[in-house]
Amino acid sequence: MDLLPVVSSAVEDKPSRKRLPHWLRREIPSGFGYHATANIIDELGLETVCESAKCPNRSECWSSRTATFMVMGDVCTRPCGFCSVNKGRTQPLEEDEPHRVAQAAARLGLAHVVITSVSRDDLPDGGAEHFYRCVLETRRVTGASVEVLTPDFIHCKPALKRVVEAAPEVFNHNTETVPRLYKTVRGRKSDYRWTLELLDRVKRIDPQIKTKSGLMLGLGETHQEIMDTLADLRDIRCDFLTLGQYLQPTAEHLPVNRYVHPDEFTLLGHQARSLGFSAVASGPFVRSSYHAREMVVEARAEL
Repeated sequence: MDLLPVVSSAVEDKPSRKRLPHWLRREIPSGFGYHATANIIDELGLETVCESAKCPNRSECWSSRTATFMVMGDVCTRPCGFCSVNKGRTQPLEEDEPHRVAQAAARLGLAHVVITSVSRDDLPDGGAEHFYRCVLETRRVTGASVEVLTPDFIHCKPALKRVVEAAPEVFNHNTETVPRLYKTVRGRKSDYRWTLELLDRVKRIDPQIKTKSGLMLGLGETHQEIMDTLADLRDIRCDFLTLGQYLQPTAEHLPVNRYVHPDEFTLLGHQARSLGFSAVASGPFVRSSYHAREMVVEARAEL
């Protein structure tokens, strides 16, 4: 198979578009599994974060007949500087979407289903009820474990309880970056302390739910800032952690400050485990839902 870069834009002479190092080139799998996954998603009219966020792992995951479903449309109300999901006028919620997600999960044979969404600050509950319905319907149809990757619900804090009431096995909300860079990366509407409080509240409402968070590296953070952020996450009993390389989707998005070497990711993974995270995924291509089921299995093996 050819080795292809995960970012296909020209990088030669633009200071905001650094040349990709060799470790960010990989084999791009394809074949029956990839096309079968694509056909199911297309037939059921579903969105995936794999496509909308230009995930570099899409081909690998779809070839393995897995995908991360993105509900509530493909237009986000948050103008985050790192994300390629569309911004603009949102569409009404589709009442049958929870059933279509469940059907797709069943047809793909998923044992662990990850459901995320765009931010919907335009909705009174931020989309909490829709998440609730997606979790229950997916579990009813498939019997699979369910992981949600939610927005922050910062404009409707009581909404969090409704999602927790669905009892997803894993509740994921990304920290994304260190406190110093928070407003630059996530925008003025986001708040680092609320991110921690949100994950803490999940544990206080239902201690059985595994909480999960992740950071993108390469935006200008220091090693000490990373470790301080990981310590903050462990202080609120966060169980699972993902660490991955930030890749600039387009020239209009935040530039990459540096490409973190795989050896540094390995070191950070070891340090994170020493802090007490029960499952850690750390590497250049790691994303929020990458090998999500394997993280659940790893955590169970530790019990």
